[in-house]
Amino acid sequence: MLYVALVMLILLALLGIAGMQVAGMQEKMAANYRAANRAFQNSEGVVRAAERSVEQITNRESVSEGSLLQAGDVSRVCDDGFDPASWAEDRRDETAPAVNVRQIDSCVVGESSLDMGRPLDDTTPIYQITGFATDDADASSSSVVIDTVFKL
Repeated sequence: MLYVALVMLILLALLGIAGMQVAGMQEKMAANYRAANRAFQNSEGVVRAAERSVEQITNRESVSEGSLLQAGDVSRVCDDGFDPASWAEDRRDETAPAVNVRQIDSCVVGESSLDMGRPLDDTTPIYQITGFATDDADASSSSVVIDTVFKL
């Protein structure tokens, strides 16, 4: 009888240890999900701020000095071979948010009429905006890059 009670006690102890390990794993998974979600939201904020700055630059309004994007930062070259994945890879160890903006309306065909003898219509400005952010500026565990196309 004593052996049965001892075996039952050992089984209950093993069950308790397994339960604690599962709870610890769930806490780690929840923390990772939270960090990835915060990094994604921060990256969305960087892209939204860049979109506002692009609108201000296009409308010839002044951009605040604290902005990540100034008028001279917008690339207007189509053939520069920009790759968002390699751009993001270069920022792997950084914690500061970053943004890259390219004006790509001249790269996209189909915005203007091509009637012979008539001048071409001005194209609508189109921008490729790539934003990088982390979950925490001090001790980041997740980073996210968002690449969007923004048409005014």
